[in-house]
Parts: sequence; C-alpha cells; structure tokens
Amino acid sequence: MKHGGPEALDRLEPLLAALRGIPGLRERSRGVFYLGGRAFVHFHEDPEGLFADLRTGERWTRLRVGTAPERRRLLQRAARGCRLRGRGR
Repeated sequence: MKHGGPEALDRLEPLLAALRGIPGLRERSRGVFYLGGRAFVHFHEDPEGLFADLRTGERWTRLRVGTAPERRRLLQRAARGCRLRGRGR
C-alpha cells in the first residue's frame, strides 16, 4: 500500500483542512500530521480505496476514509487522541 499521492490527497482536502484545525496537530508535509514530535496520522491509497494510519499509543490503526462517515470517524478519533495526549503532559 503506497502513501497517498497528490491526486488522492486532493480528494481528501476537506478532511485535511479539518485535521489542520485540531489543536496540537501540525502538518509537516501535505497529508502527514504530527502530534508533538511523533507522526500521528498519514494516508495511503490502494485498489481497495483510501486509508489513514492513526497512531494509537505505540501502534498504528488503519482506518478507511473513503466515505463521509469514515472521515468523521477519523476526525473524532484524531481529536480524542490529541485531547488525551494533552492531559497526559
């Protein structure tokens, strides 16, 4: 599964814009977001669709992001992860 290319990221632009609005996330390159000094979320594409890898603790969780409900789920989980990390500091 390859990282999301420019065309895939173009299709995800509204999702990327929403991620940019989550306090604590920084987009170091297009579609690659960091929380603190660690990679937190990035995107992949393959014949089965678009996916996001979201850091959950010490591992990555792969989530589909092809539909509006799937994108909302990613945003909710990303926002929750940022809030939890903020409390742990």
